[in-house]
Amino acid sequence: MTVLGSFASLFLKKASGSTEIKKLLVNKNLYIGLIMYGVAALLNVWVLRYMQYSIVLPLTSITYIWTMIISYKILKENITRKKIIGVICIVLGAIIIVL
Repeated sequence: MTVLGSFASLFLKKASGSTEIKKLLVNKNLYIGLIMYGVAALLNVWVLRYMQYSIVLPLTSITYIWTMIISYKILKENITRKKIIGVICIVLGAIIIVL
């Protein structure tokens, strides 16, 4: 679910390059991203059926890890020390909540 959500954001980022609404509406990346978000949301509902909300929601912060990896590998964005520390803090917070 979290990986799918991160890739959905990637496709929406690619679609964001369209400057006009008309071009955006025919951009396949927009629809790929929306479909991926939809599937991720359905997976979220399925997971919530079996796990507590107070556990599932904090664990979705794992999305930040995937997003950082995807932005580095695919979009060639820089990963700074601040970004790494920020993601570590988010993940540690999620772990503390789950425990």
